[in-house]
Amino acid sequence: MKSFEQDLYTVNDSTFKDIALGIFIKQAKENKVYADFMRYLRINPKDVDALDKIPFLPVSFFKTHHVITGTQHNPEIVFRSSGTSGSRTSRHIVPHLSFYENNTKLNFEYFFGSLNDYHILALLPSYLERDGSSLISMVNYFIRESQSTEAGFYLHNLEALIKKTQELKGGDRKILVLGVSFALLELAEKFEIDLSHCLVMETGGMKGRRSELTREELHLILQKKFNVRAIHSEYGMTELMSQAYSIANGTFRLPPWMKVLARDLNDPFKLEDIGKTGGINVIDLANLHSCAFIETQDLGKVHQNGCFEVLGRFDNSDIRGCNLLV
Repeated sequence: MKSFEQDLYTVNDSTFKDIALGIFIKQAKENKVYADFMRYLRINPKDVDALDKIPFLPVSFFKTHHVITGTQHNPEIVFRSSGTSGSRTSRHIVPHLSFYENNTKLNFEYFFGSLNDYHILALLPSYLERDGSSLISMVNYFIRESQSTEAGFYLHNLEALIKKTQELKGGDRKILVLGVSFALLELAEKFEIDLSHCLVMETGGMKGRRSELTREELHLILQKKFNVRAIHSEYGMTELMSQAYSIANGTFRLPPWMKVLARDLNDPFKLEDIGKTGGINVIDLANLHSCAFIETQDLGKVHQNGCFEVLGRFDNSDIRGCNLLV
């Protein structure tokens, strides 16, 4: 994968297709799960010559199979998704943690500038309480790279977080308060707090914790309670190596090595028109060692400029992936 790693961060609109198809051909040969998936669908990889012909692997395969490209005997880390008691969780096998860390840093700095410009205060209680979180790995690396002695994680000590935001006010760095959605909502409900001098970013994570709110409803509550003009968002998942970011308004932007397509709600092998609601398919070229073409369980729409919105989730979305290769 060395040549693809070299191409990854020079990709642009004119080269994306060729690099993506090159990765597809390699993964179609060397990823057994992906190859079996295509064989059951009677898709010949030689017939795939355009992005809209690439089959997307249902994300639920990461719960039931080892999705690996090539041979990985001793991966450095295995990321695991959260899950309710007794439920299957996704596993993303990552051979080199440093590749993931460097990718997330380049990804963040593409949108927000150098990590050295920030104090990062992370409110991620549910993620801190379990092993194998890709989000914790990412934020932990961000904190180290920022070289801020004031940055850190907060579990349930909300008062300490509030105190720290006030202590850092007016300093020479920006303050990034990054939190899982339910924890930010809890902070907003328990305290009157002015975070107008901070950048507040939510990472999702309401499922199973609170009554469901739309992202728009959540942002309106947080904006009012924190006295901020906008709430930023991060869109990532265990099964991806890269993240999309919303710079306010709920519309996510992508780094050059990612692309989102919408699939038809009734036919997962047909792509939806621009601007219409469909299932979110993600091309993440940084998924070199697993599968770069992922059919997620999220609903959304893609705009003409390539940005996308997340509108909800499919019901019973595990069925197709879990049953197909059993």
